[in-house]
Amino acid sequence: MAVSKVERLMNLVICLLSTRQFLTAERIRASVAGYEESVSDEAFGRMFERDKNELRDLGVPLETGQLSRFSTTEGYRINRDRYELPDIDLAQDEAAAVAVAVQLWESPELTSAAQSAMLKLRAAGVQVDTEHSPAAVTAIPARSRGSEPALGKLLAAIDAGKSVRFPHRASPTAEAVTRTVEPWAVVTQSGRWYLVGHDVDRRDVRTFRLSRIGDDVVAFGRAGSVRKPDDVDPAALVARLRGTGGVAGTARVWVADGRAEEVRRLGSVTETRTVAGRAGEVVDLSVRSWEWVARVIAGHGADAIVLEPEELRDQVVRILTGVADRDGIGEVADRDGIGEVADRDGAAVSP
Repeated sequence: MAVSKVERLMNLVICLLSTRQFLTAERIRASVAGYEESVSDEAFGRMFERDKNELRDLGVPLETGQLSRFSTTEGYRINRDRYELPDIDLAQDEAAAVAVAVQLWESPELTSAAQSAMLKLRAAGVQVDTEHSPAAVTAIPARSRGSEPALGKLLAAIDAGKSVRFPHRASPTAEAVTRTVEPWAVVTQSGRWYLVGHDVDRRDVRTFRLSRIGDDVVAFGRAGSVRKPDDVDPAALVARLRGTGGVAGTARVWVADGRAEEVRRLGSVTETRTVAGRAGEVVDLSVRSWEWVARVIAGHGADAIVLEPEELRDQVVRILTGVADRDGIGEVADRDGIGEVADRDGAAVSP
């Protein structure tokens, strides 16, 4: 069975993270599942070169260096210090929430695949760093795995230099609209995946969040007809077009005493205030993404209430109403107050 490009890239990352030594292209070819399908050295060289560029576009810190002081042979590895997240200090309730999430996201299939890859690396003679072994990279969140079919098809189209056509939703509740795009790259930004390319219908450069792209991705056109311009930086494009590079505005949010710590960390407390008989504080925060901060606030229900701006308050109400309608918990939402918002004077009103 042929190995997909997504699986091959995952195998390559596991291989390069499993050791601190530089690995030659020949060793990588023999160790990473997917490269054995290369019919010649030239075919492998082209495939490996594309994969290296793909990893760098995704933000993976791939390094090149000599195997030793006495060798001129070039090798490759991933800079683990730049790849791994820094230590995160979590409160007790936050750590408990993460533990629950990990249990929910565990994937036996990926665990088996990672362990199989590690065994093959050891069998090939690669010195695996067991202390930081990515065999512990056992799972990808279920929601991320949900976009894998689209991700694989988009990467394949980019690799082949073909245009794509797919259904896309401008927002989670919007109707899907067919988009025709010349794809250039798939990049990550602020924990989300984006397709970057030229929108043929709109005749402009656009970005598309992968979670809103349907699985019905169709590649078409002559192979090699689509090529990313040399002067285009996909990651910088996403940061600029998605507004992740600067502050989009400010908001004031009331949070209940001892609750909504995530909202508190985003800003600073400016005053104390009682809302609907509950004591709390008003937090002023800078907003880079209105959509993201609306989801964060909505996730805390009645413990976080938007005071201003009105547009953000309405967006939070829409999120809560949509969840209540979808899960049939409208009465519970009203009873527990998770559908409440506040006007500019802090008085609780019903949406």
